[in-house]
Amino acid sequence: MDQKTGLGERLKEERERLGFSQPAFAALAEASKSSQASWEKETAYPNAKALEIWARVGVDVGYLVTGKPSSGVESLTQDERDLLKLFRAAPLAVKAAAIGALQGGSTDPKAQVMKNTGSGSVQIGHIGGDYNPEPKSARKKAK
Repeated sequence: MDQKTGLGERLKEERERLGFSQPAFAALAEASKSSQASWEKETAYPNAKALEIWARVGVDVGYLVTGKPSSGVESLTQDERDLLKLFRAAPLAVKAAAIGALQGGSTDPKAQVMKNTGSGSVQIGHIGGDYNPEPKSARKKAK
């Protein structure tokens, strides 16, 4: 996110980033489309209750107010927060598979891991190596 000069510009940017129309975004805060337009034009400003509600749907309130993006979970969209919650609850093997799938589907060529299996098919998102954070000695004792 580029640092914008005014709160109104940043509010519009956050609303659009999250895919909301003016009326839908305003409705979250129990406001009207004209209120939303006024906030984005900076002829009026949203109250703290609106900021609290928008934070729940992924608005980076720190960025909105200061112009500096937050780096914490509060700046994530709802689907990103849901993914993080599921990832944290998953066993290591599932985490490894999820990381592999995301790497395989990434548009970043450096993140993609592809392997030709030699049988006419391609394995996408394979993670090689040991993905267990426990030292090998601890795993041997557990067996």
